Amino acid sequence: MLKLLSSTAHTIHHANPSPRVGSNPIKTPLFNALSQLTGWNRSSQELSRRAFCSNQSDAAADPKSDASNPEASDTKSSSAVVVSTTTTSLDDYQTVIALPLPKKPLFPGFYMPIYVKDRKLIEALQESMRRQTPYAGAFLLKDDEASADSSSSSTTCETENVLEKFKGKELLNRMHEVGTLAQISSIQGEQVILIGRRRLRITDMVSEDPLSVKVEHIKNKAYDKDDDVIKATYFEVMSTLRDVLKTTSLWRDQHIGDFNYQHLADFGAGISGANKHENQGVLEELDVHKRLELTLDLLKKEVEVNKIQASIAKTVEEKFSGERRQIVLKEQLKAIKKELGVETDGKSAFSEKFKERIEVNKDKIPKHVLKVIEENLTKLQLLEPTSSEFDVTLNYLDWLTVLPWGNISDENFDVLRAEKILNEDHYGLSDVKERILEFIAVGSLRGTSQGKIICLSGPPGVGKTSIGRSIARALDRKFFRFSVGGLSDVAEINGHRRTYIGAMPGKLVQCLKTVGTENPIILIDEIDKLGKGHSGDPASALLEVMDPEQNANFRDHYLDVTIDLSKVLFVCTANVIDTIPKPLLDRMEVISLAGYITDEKLHIARDFLVKNTCRDCGIKPEQVLTLLTIAVGVSDAALLSLIENYCREAGVRIRQRASTVVPAVSVDVTDTEDTKPLAKTSAEVSTVLTDESATKTEQSEVVAEKVMIEESNLADYLGKPVFHSDKIYEKTPVGVVMGLAWTSMGGSTLYIETTFVEEVERKGRLRITGQLGSVMKESAQIAHTVARRIMLEKEPDNLFLANSKLHLHVPEGATPKDGPSAGCTMITSLLSLAMKKPVRKDLAMTGEVTLTGRILPIGGVKEKTIAARRCQVKMIIFPEANRKDFDELPENVKEGLDVHFVDEYEQIFELAFGYDH
Repeated sequence: MLKLLSSTAHTIHHANPSPRVGSNPIKTPLFNALSQLTGWNRSSQELSRRAFCSNQSDAAADPKSDASNPEASDTKSSSAVVVSTTTTSLDDYQTVIALPLPKKPLFPGFYMPIYVKDRKLIEALQESMRRQTPYAGAFLLKDDEASADSSSSSTTCETENVLEKFKGKELLNRMHEVGTLAQISSIQGEQVILIGRRRLRITDMVSEDPLSVKVEHIKNKAYDKDDDVIKATYFEVMSTLRDVLKTTSLWRDQHIGDFNYQHLADFGAGISGANKHENQGVLEELDVHKRLELTLDLLKKEVEVNKIQASIAKTVEEKFSGERRQIVLKEQLKAIKKELGVETDGKSAFSEKFKERIEVNKDKIPKHVLKVIEENLTKLQLLEPTSSEFDVTLNYLDWLTVLPWGNISDENFDVLRAEKILNEDHYGLSDVKERILEFIAVGSLRGTSQGKIICLSGPPGVGKTSIGRSIARALDRKFFRFSVGGLSDVAEINGHRRTYIGAMPGKLVQCLKTVGTENPIILIDEIDKLGKGHSGDPASALLEVMDPEQNANFRDHYLDVTIDLSKVLFVCTANVIDTIPKPLLDRMEVISLAGYITDEKLHIARDFLVKNTCRDCGIKPEQVLTLLTIAVGVSDAALLSLIENYCREAGVRIRQRASTVVPAVSVDVTDTEDTKPLAKTSAEVSTVLTDESATKTEQSEVVAEKVMIEESNLADYLGKPVFHSDKIYEKTPVGVVMGLAWTSMGGSTLYIETTFVEEVERKGRLRITGQLGSVMKESAQIAHTVARRIMLEKEPDNLFLANSKLHLHVPEGATPKDGPSAGCTMITSLLSLAMKKPVRKDLAMTGEVTLTGRILPIGGVKEKTIAARRCQVKMIIFPEANRKDFDELPENVKEGLDVHFVDEYEQIFELAFGYDH
C-alpha cells in the first residue's frame, strides 16, 4: 500500500531534525485505507505525527527555480496537514542502513509498510529512532532467484527471505544503486512504516550486518519550467492522471493540482500498475522531462487497462442485471396471477396434484409410504424451484404417488373360458394347454394364482410369448413384458440410487406404473440369456423379485420403500433351461413347448397365417369389388412344400414367407383374352379402379381370375428352396446309421458314418471328425470298445475291429455337436461296417450306452420324434426309461410310427440287423 503526501505542505522549521506532531490529525480516505490494508492499528491521530516535507534539496539544485516554482515553495497550502524537517538536515545523512525492497521501489512522497524479521536490523532501526536520526536507504532488488515476483498481489514487501539468505557484499550486489532516502515513521513489532524523501545512490559499503552503505544525494537535472514542450507534457500527464484517478476509488480524493513537475511524475509512476523495472526506470531518471514522458507512457497503459476492465465489468453487470430483472419480473407475474386467482405458484400446483393422487387411495396406501410422501411434500415447500434438489424431490414424489397402491384387478378363474381363449389363440400344444388349465383350476380353488413362477421353455417361434398374453387374457389380468436378454446391470431390476443424475426406478416399478394394478402378469423374456457384469448379478436380483417368500417386501433402490410384489404372476420364457441359474430354476414351474409337427404347421398356416397376411396386404374377406375381384388360393401341397423346404424351424415363424406369396399374387391378375392386361402394382390397380368407375357400362365386362399357388409355381414367388431333406440316403449303406438329436431350434436327424482306413494288426484305432464335443468324443470311444466286445461274442472269428484303423464322421462338420445320446447309434455303425451288413431301412435310434451295454434315458423325445417323422422314418428306438415321455405325446405325433423301447444294446442289435433281406 502506497500513500502520497502533498509536496506543497506547510513547513515548520525546528532545530531538531526529528518530526513533530501536526496541529490536526490526518483523516483522509487514503490513511484509513492504509490502516485497513496493512493491519496497522494505530489511530489516525498517531499516524498524523509522522509527516513528510517537500524535497527542497531537489529544488535547490535547480538554478532556475524561484519562489514561483512550486517545487521551491514552502508556504503554499495543501490539503494534508504535515510536519516538516529542515531541508539542510537531510543532506547530513551520508551513511544509512540499506533496506532491500523485493517488489517495488519507494518513490519520494509515498508511504510503504515493510516487514522485517531480522532482529539485528530491527534493533538498528530502533536505535536510529532513539537517536532521533530515523532514516534509512530503500533499494529495489534486482531480478534473481532471491527476489520476489513483481506481479505479486501482496501489498507489503517481505524482506525476511532476502536477509536470511544474503549478507554484506552479496546483498549489496543484488540491490540497485539508485534508491530512496526513507524516513522511518514507526516500528511496531516486525512492521516498519517508511516514507520516501529523496533519491540516493550507493557509493560504498560501510558494514555488513546489518548492511550499512555510504550514499550520495542525487539531484534532478536543471530544466526550464517555462519550456513549452515540458509544459505540454506536464499538462498531458495531469490530464491522463485525472482519468486514472476517476476509475480508482482509492485515489479518487487525491488533489494533484498543486504538484510540481517532478512530483507529478513520481506520483503517476507510484500509483500505476507498472512492473518494478519500469518504476525503477522512472526513479533513476534525473531528467524531469524524460521522467514525465516515462510516467505518461505508464499512465496511458493504465488508462487502457482500466477501459478493458470497465468493459468487462459492464458486460458482466449487464448479464447479471438482465437475469435479476427477469427473476424479479417472473416473481411479480406469479404474485399478480396468484392475487387474480389465475394461477398458483409451481410448488403449490405440484403439491395439490400429489395430494389429489393420494386422496383417492389414502386408505389403501401403506402407512410407511404415506409418511414418506408427507415428509417429501413438506420438503418440497421449503426448496427453491431453481435448486437441483427440487427436481429430485419432485420426480420422487411423482413416482411415489402414481403407483397403484392397493389397486387390485378382479381375476377370472373360469376354466372353460380359459380353454376357449387358448384354443382361439393357439393350435395344438394340447399338453401345454392342459398344464395351464390345471394351473388356473388350482388358482380357482385357492382363490388366487399368486405364488407361482411359470417358465415356458422351447425353441423360437413356438408361441411362448403369445401364450403368456393368452394367460393374462384368460385371467383378466393386465399384461407387461420386458426382455432380460443380455441384461448385466442390476439397476434395471432394483433401480438406481437417487443420488445419481438421471436415476430411475427398476423395471418392476415401471411395470406397476404402466399397468395401474398390483397384480399384473409380468412376462420376463429370454431369461436364459441373462448377463453378468461389473455392476452386479441380475439373476440374484430377479431371485429376490420373483421368490414368493421374499417379494412381499421388495425394496426398490430409487423409491427406498417396500413394495408388495407377491400378487404379481411371473411368466418367464427361455429357449433352454440349462443356462438358467439353478437357484432361480428351482423356484420355477417349467412347461416345455417342443414345437409343431408338419400337420400342426399346415393348420396354423391355413387357418391363421394366410388369412392374417391377406388382411395385412389389404385383401379383406368382405372386399368384393364390382370392377375387380382378386381371388387368391393356396393349395395344401404348396403349404406343405413351403413348410418342408422354406420353413423347417420348430416354430411357425413362416409369416415372412407367406407375406411374400400373397402380395406377389395379388398383383398378378390378368384379364380375359378380350381385355387388356390389368395393372401389375397396387398403385396401378387403384388407378384402374378410378378410371373404370367413371364408365359403369364397362364394369360388367371385367372378369376376375382366380390365382392358385401350387407346389409347381411356389419357387416362382419364393425362389429356390432354403432347406433340403435331412434324409441323405434313400437306402442306408454299410457303416451308416441315422441318429436323432435335439437342438435349441427343435429336433433333427444325425447320421453316423464309419469307414475302413487301413489294416493294423491287433492295433484297432478310431479317428473321429465332425466338430464333436468332448462328451460325444467319449461316447465314440465307448462305442468302439463295446462294438469290439459284441463282435467277439457274436462272431469270434471276425477280427475286423481289432485289426483295422477306422474313421467315424458326423456330417455337417461346420455345426458343433455334443451330447451322450449318440452312443447306441455309433455302436450300430461300427457293427454294420464290421459285419458288412446295412441296418434296417427307415430306422432311427437314440440313447446313451454304458461300457456294459446298458441304454440310458435321453431328453427331447418329442423333438426327436418330430424330426423322425419329417424324414419319413417308420421305426424309432428309444430307451426304456423314456416310454412315459413318448406316451404323453399327442396321438397325431405318434401316428404311423413303430417305436421300440430297449434297456440293453442286445435288443438294438436284433432290431437293426435281425431282418430278412
